Amino acid sequence: MEVARQIVTELVANAVEHTDASMVGASITRTGTVSARIVVTDTSRRKPAPGTPSPGDEDGRGLLLVDALAHRWGSELVHGGKRVWAELRADGEQ
Repeated sequence: MEVARQIVTELVANAVEHTDASMVGASITRTGTVSARIVVTDTSRRKPAPGTPSPGDEDGRGLLLVDALAHRWGSELVHGGKRVWAELRADGEQ
């Protein structure tokens, strides 16, 4: 549960901080007995890209963290904005 919470936090923070989105939504859906899918949507058409922060930078690691915690993740443009998603496996495998 903590991994899901961290991923939701990072994806929502990215949507709020790095876009001019007027609306942000989030959902978690169970996708089987061993997995879940987290989806964050916003009204921006700008697709997210992992940063390359320097050791002294205080931010820029959100998507790197999502990449490390999620089984897989990605984004896609949809009508009215974009959807960023991450899939988790309950067995802890990535």
